[in-house]
Amino acid sequence: MESAKILLVDDEQEFTDILSERLTDRGYNVESAKDGFEAINKVGGSNYDAIFLDLAMPGIDGIETLKKIIAKNPDLQIYLLTGKATLQKGIEAVKLGAIDVLEKPVDITELVNRIKDAQTQKMVLMQTELEHKIGDILHSKGW
Repeated sequence: MESAKILLVDDEQEFTDILSERLTDRGYNVESAKDGFEAINKVGGSNYDAIFLDLAMPGIDGIETLKKIIAKNPDLQIYLLTGKATLQKGIEAVKLGAIDVLEKPVDITELVNRIKDAQTQKMVLMQTELEHKIGDILHSKGW
């Protein structure tokens, strides 16, 4: 599998710098966003294998950012990160389209496993989409 493209979204610059460095050292292509607004803009121009989104951020929080990102691309693999996890927020995030909620500090091995899962899911989605397109072409041509 090729190197995954990751977006880290967190207002804690030190956290994203350290996590970005650790993931880059493992061969991942990592970008970061300091808030939800920046993340939404980045998602509009890029295709990420996985997005790790902080739940508690000033301005636009993780839940609102999740809603806006999912509205742009419902197939993105988004995980919420939080140091203040509540069951209610976790359930809400998953209902809105997040894959899971991970607690900070996140274990790097767990994070890498989630990235691999996200890559696999993205490949499945792409394969399904391709099969639908081929089916549409064959159906429209009457073959």
